[in-house]
Amino acid sequence: MAKNAQENFELNNAFYVHLHEFYKIHRGTVRKHYSRLSKAFLDFNDPSRPGSFLRTPQFEALEIYVFLKEFLDNKPVYQLFEDWYGNKGRFEERVSGISAIDGQLMQGDMFWEMSEKDYKGIFKKMKASNGGRLYPNYIFALTMGTGKTILMATCIFYDFLAGNKKSKDDNRFIQNALIFAPDKTVLQSLREIESFDHTKVVPSEYMPIVAEFKFHYLEDAGVSLNTLDGSKFNIIVSNSQKIILRRDNKGKSKADKLFSSGKEAYQGIGGVVDDMMDVLGLDSETMNVAPEDEADLVTNQRFEKIKRLPQLGIFVDEAHHAFGAKLAKDMGAKSDNTANSLRKTIDELAINLKASGTRVVGCYNYTGTPYVGNDVLPEVVYAYGLRKAIDNNYLKQVKLHSFTQTRQKQFLEIAIDKFLEGAEEVGRPEDMLPKMAIFGTTIEEINDVVRPAVEEILAKRGISSDRILVNVGDNKLTTDDDIREFNRLDTPKSEKQFILLVNKGREGWNCRSLFSVAMFREPKSKIFILQATMRCLRAVGDRQHTGQVFLTDENMKLLDKELQANFRISADEMKEPDPNKVTVKVKVEHPSIKIPIKRVRRQFKLIEKEDLDKGYELGLKDVDVDRYRIIHSTQDGLLMPDDLGSAKSRVHSDISHIKEQRTFSKLTLVADIARYLNKPCLEVEKIVAGTSEGFEGILKMVNEFNEVLYDEVIPRLFKAIYDIEAETITEEFEVDLVKEPPIDPGYYPVTVSKDKVISKSSNESNPNVAKSFHLDNYCFDSNPERDFFWSMLHEEKVDKVWFTGMLTHGQSDFVIHYVDSETQRVRSYYPDFLIKKQDGSYVMIEVKGEHMIDSQNVKDKKDAADLMGVASGIGYEIIAGKAAESGSYGREFLN
Repeated sequence: MAKNAQENFELNNAFYVHLHEFYKIHRGTVRKHYSRLSKAFLDFNDPSRPGSFLRTPQFEALEIYVFLKEFLDNKPVYQLFEDWYGNKGRFEERVSGISAIDGQLMQGDMFWEMSEKDYKGIFKKMKASNGGRLYPNYIFALTMGTGKTILMATCIFYDFLAGNKKSKDDNRFIQNALIFAPDKTVLQSLREIESFDHTKVVPSEYMPIVAEFKFHYLEDAGVSLNTLDGSKFNIIVSNSQKIILRRDNKGKSKADKLFSSGKEAYQGIGGVVDDMMDVLGLDSETMNVAPEDEADLVTNQRFEKIKRLPQLGIFVDEAHHAFGAKLAKDMGAKSDNTANSLRKTIDELAINLKASGTRVVGCYNYTGTPYVGNDVLPEVVYAYGLRKAIDNNYLKQVKLHSFTQTRQKQFLEIAIDKFLEGAEEVGRPEDMLPKMAIFGTTIEEINDVVRPAVEEILAKRGISSDRILVNVGDNKLTTDDDIREFNRLDTPKSEKQFILLVNKGREGWNCRSLFSVAMFREPKSKIFILQATMRCLRAVGDRQHTGQVFLTDENMKLLDKELQANFRISADEMKEPDPNKVTVKVKVEHPSIKIPIKRVRRQFKLIEKEDLDKGYELGLKDVDVDRYRIIHSTQDGLLMPDDLGSAKSRVHSDISHIKEQRTFSKLTLVADIARYLNKPCLEVEKIVAGTSEGFEGILKMVNEFNEVLYDEVIPRLFKAIYDIEAETITEEFEVDLVKEPPIDPGYYPVTVSKDKVISKSSNESNPNVAKSFHLDNYCFDSNPERDFFWSMLHEEKVDKVWFTGMLTHGQSDFVIHYVDSETQRVRSYYPDFLIKKQDGSYVMIEVKGEHMIDSQNVKDKKDAADLMGVASGIGYEIIAGKAAESGSYGREFLN
């Protein structure tokens, strides 16, 4: 156990880790508190759904976002930690040892029990980071390239949609969003929030509401904010300095004071000046900051307009590197009595919105790491690290090159040669030319040294200097055409390949076709080395590539230091993948295996009857209309136990007349029935007139109780007009056990532990190898699966055994569709093994951990597998993990 509170904040023991664990353990219980919209939104974005768009870290962060709102009611992190530690409130059911939940054995936080002293230390730190603010502050720490911009957009869209379904008194959801970007580069990348296909993250039934969302970009100081006061669905994207409140810290000269306004600086509602104005009976509004020029006027206008928007959610992009040490102090990682100007602006917005009767719902910070220096930010609620992103193919692998005692031209020549070698192997992923970024520290260095050297090096290799693009922020060297080329680098049309930069291409520059970065001189900002290095790691194409980084030895040391400070990994760890894991190129063995399947489906046909006999009776006189009445009951006094045997007078009266009922006419009655039966009105009029009840009888009952029309009249007319003919159709066909991978790259990449790979090529001497391997490599998730495979390979009753639980994202047609009881959604299930017995029959095998066998999800899969198996003559068996590993399971399924 850690000896002090701070030591408990190591990455693997931070509170957000246990918050996520609690959610995963109690997901079923938690979802019962969710609205239908929230469940539908999460199910639509679940990576297990075929065709879903979000990556796993994006979806997990979205789950936490919804969890904080719908289940935890937007409480500040320090209050959540207090409830979690005390097993109270929503955390009453927290697992602290081994417990059974929904039929599953769960291991809880048994390794993070702490003393009360340690708890108080952490709680104090968390509460200090909140600083008594009027809004909760949450930090989502996802490393670069995992999709923070799309995640932010998805969270905002969810919040708008969920809040639109709630009452006006529900303050958990936002109606407007303000996004702060640290600079113009990030602001440009945030335009993706508007430009990407929203149908990828929003279910189709909610897209009409998305069409009402309004986007505002505040890039330049001269642009005002045009929002309607009190309106909703506004998404405002701004550089932080465009709205931020500013103070004159340097003071003014005597001349400045003479010619400037005499009004005092902005103090905000609740400040000392406001109190003084109250005492003096003056209007505090007149004491607000006076704009010195037009730009200041626009800044004030933006602040004033935002103050008038209800239910504001504030989103801070690139929060970590945008504010650096200031952020560390501001968020509680380091003690400091002052907040930075961005945080001050957010606090003032919260105060002003509260005064106007609404609020800042929350501040959501998106950053690349949960760390600041040696500290973990206390208000982190989700994190996904750099090493994990590389291992799971969300980023490129990285190859680091460092050089000692080289001149700049030699350095550039080696780097460009290495890049060109790699680019030739890569080709054009997604039809985009691989690119190299070369960073300089000054404009003079780029213009006088780097550019001439690069042009000479390329000329020697027969490459035109037209491949060079310069972006240094100087109009003399970087034209508007160059800026347009820079913004379209990540497109197939771009033929620029060598990008020369000064103070560009840092946070927010999204160039997936960037494969290499070179930096010779030490930059003024140490963090710049890390930011520049990360630019070439964004994934591109269908397979994992490698980004190359070229640094001097001194810069490599700086990179190592920044990696340690920001990601708790070294340069060696960054470039070396997990030694226990390997990425296997899985190829399909030919001829491909086909499995005979029978699919049973029921088809229903509507058979329209001949004209109804005149006088056809709908039977409305038998309808029990009492269920539609409003009955008012009164009773004199209470019926007490001593009154047993005596009677209290109870009076019942029918007050159905107070119901709001629509009065139908003959015309409107026909129109409504025709709308449901999808038949011409004249035909419907003839049918209704021909019934024994006629228009008079139907209208009398319908106008007394409107419900009768939809519950009785229309369904009875439907049955009178149509017969339903059911037909059972059995289809026999063959499905591919595995689909062919895309031509490029020609295989399926799978990352797996080295000891769980069984290769066909390494077992060719085994006489039983012919009984299996529809793929050249089997990559198992667990030891029980691997051991079960070996066991079946040597069983005499087994003719063939295939491991089918490896490719589970649409790469196989051998799939079972089932209904998830919890979500009522159709999902896809791939059994672990398919065995063909000596008699030619088949059996599906699922190897499952003991703690999961009785779970509802496993039961749902089994029910669906049994249904398919009955039709196709394929058996289904579940084997416990321990039994599979030890071989102690029964072999009856082979008989």
